[in-house]
Amino acid sequence: MIRRAPFLILLRFCRMGKMACSGYPPFQGRIVLSEMPAHRLAALIRSKEVSALEVAESFIDNIEASDSRICAFLYTDFSYTRDVARRVDEELKSATKLSPLAGVPIAVKDMILTRDMPTTAGSKILEGWIPPYNATVIERISRARMPILGKTNQDEFGMGSSTEYSAYKTTRNPWDLSRTAGGSGGGSSAAVSASQAPLALGTDTGGSIRLPAHCTGTVGIRPTYGSVSRYGVIALASSFDQVGPCSSNILDAALLHEVIAGYDPADAVSIKDQDLNFSQAAYEGANRGISGVRLGFVNPSNWCNSKITDLFGRTLKSLESEGAVLHEVQFPNFDHAVQAYYLIMQAEASSNLSRYDSIRFGPQEMAASASGTVSKTRSIRFGPEVKRRILLGTHILSAGYYDDFYMSAQKIRLLVKRDFAKIFSLVDVLLLPTAPTPAFKLGEKIDHHTSMYKSDTATTPASLAGLPAGSIPMGVIDGLPVGLQIIAPGQFDSRVYSTGAAIEQIIGDIHAMKNTKHNTGQTA
Repeated sequence: MIRRAPFLILLRFCRMGKMACSGYPPFQGRIVLSEMPAHRLAALIRSKEVSALEVAESFIDNIEASDSRICAFLYTDFSYTRDVARRVDEELKSATKLSPLAGVPIAVKDMILTRDMPTTAGSKILEGWIPPYNATVIERISRARMPILGKTNQDEFGMGSSTEYSAYKTTRNPWDLSRTAGGSGGGSSAAVSASQAPLALGTDTGGSIRLPAHCTGTVGIRPTYGSVSRYGVIALASSFDQVGPCSSNILDAALLHEVIAGYDPADAVSIKDQDLNFSQAAYEGANRGISGVRLGFVNPSNWCNSKITDLFGRTLKSLESEGAVLHEVQFPNFDHAVQAYYLIMQAEASSNLSRYDSIRFGPQEMAASASGTVSKTRSIRFGPEVKRRILLGTHILSAGYYDDFYMSAQKIRLLVKRDFAKIFSLVDVLLLPTAPTPAFKLGEKIDHHTSMYKSDTATTPASLAGLPAGSIPMGVIDGLPVGLQIIAPGQFDSRVYSTGAAIEQIIGDIHAMKNTKHNTGQTA
């Protein structure tokens, strides 16, 4: 079969006019399929102007052309991708009613179990392991007829902020290959940023969806804790872990969120009654604008660099000029949140990772005894950051330190929740820069663990409180994208989408700046 090059599948504006969504105008000029947002690809597939297979081939070509440099994927199965795409095309011929995202390809973080496809959590201790079942979210995207492109790279077991702690490779930022794509789920966001996938699934414990979105100029959403099933998701810290969407724009994230959300009896914390009208909220926000919305903000000058602080201030002024109502709010326990998060997370991780004994699954490093085999396997196949956090977590939970560390952190967690309750009695959403700096250079912080942990300063408060939060592009600094974080009250995920869509219309598309950046790093 002769396959088309990635940039030969082109459409013209005259064919796109009827696809415009309210608040989302049609493209101008010639269009490349792999550069189109998911909602427009879905419309083209449904109208049979292009086939699902053509769409899949466009992204497959991009992965094959660029992933040797970006390293977003750990595993791909393009025969599976094509099979699902062909099935969508056949079902369209028979007038079968399909989901809104049918035929739109998706990448999946390696923390999420996929039957018949390796799942390693970025760790050598699960090298080559193929789960016997799918995670609930995979079952849902499968029912939605979304072809999976492959599994994306991450820090080992989600422990990291740069993907440098992956046991297999380091993902590079498509904006500048010398810089991090963020972590832990840098592979998912990098794939979206590099047009290797229109959508991706990530997991967010303390910011693992939002920080990569900040670094790569994409959208990343952490849903309300319990709104998306964790069943079949490898556990890092069970009281924080949440699956969420990664995309190039707010509407696409909303559509994917609708696919994966909903009650699951297999997850003990799953929420039964949920409002899942996220795409409608995005449409309404894009049309209505920001006027009258009460936006809370915290002065970031004591934890952000000066350039991000200045950009955040200019962004707030732009929103105010469009009619937003600004409130500077007090957040007394903000500075303690990241410390409390790391204490609780490490304690939970040390417990969760005790199951990796090399006996039930994963490769073994044989020794003279069963206990010796377990010890040898964990010693060799766990990476240094995972070992560090297991040891710290075990220490935190030990007698004599439990009250001083773990229980004190839980008290701070309660205080953070109370702070948010007071804030949301005054405002509709809270805005913060997503991270203190733009994407840092690879190798810059890998041996400076405290500095790496500070990357999560702004993302951990929402995780502690179980609140919905998203990062959307705020602008570009020195050729690198930076994110704006939107936090809403629990189970008000729709506010993240309506506010995000309104702000997205005001800020515009930052990706036009990708080719005009003046940093010295190599570009994808």
